[in-house]
Amino acid sequence: MLTLLQRQTLLEIARDAIAGMFEGRRPPADLVDDEVLCRPAGAFVTLNTSDGDLRGCVGSIHAVAPLCQAVAESAVNAAFRDPRFRPLSPEELAGIHLEISVMGPIEPVASVEDIVVGRDGLIVRRGHHAGLLLPQVATEYGWDRETFLSQTCVKAGLPQAAWRQPGTKIEHFSAEVFGEPQVAE
Repeated sequence: MLTLLQRQTLLEIARDAIAGMFEGRRPPADLVDDEVLCRPAGAFVTLNTSDGDLRGCVGSIHAVAPLCQAVAESAVNAAFRDPRFRPLSPEELAGIHLEISVMGPIEPVASVEDIVVGRDGLIVRRGHHAGLLLPQVATEYGWDRETFLSQTCVKAGLPQAAWRQPGTKIEHFSAEVFGEPQVAE
């Protein structure tokens, strides 16, 4: 678990990384002097509009970079490289709400009955297809376990029932999820 200060630091890093792109600067390599935030970790950054609409979400499931760098890179990628959305404009940044999901370990699902909606994120893989949904997605949409599995298949570009087929690999993970305070308008 991250402390409140560590969470605030990561949120500031994410917002500053996006703002820096508008100013033509990249995040520095040595972002913080905090042992925990410098440990390798996977992370996703989600951008939502003031209306709560998704505006971008990109991340890394594997711990290939220090957490602070993973957050900075994911924030920039969510703002400018999520293929589902046009790049963020400078005018939009002030109205964007940032949410960070720090990835826990990824483990195979022995039985779909072991999946807990609200706690687990899912990864479904079959052949060259793979899809990931963060733990909070199922809760936000009010999905049950089967709907969550089906929608993860859809995200992977697979038929909804692909999770039931032999040869489909299902994995789950936890994530520490936190975001900026909502500002009343």
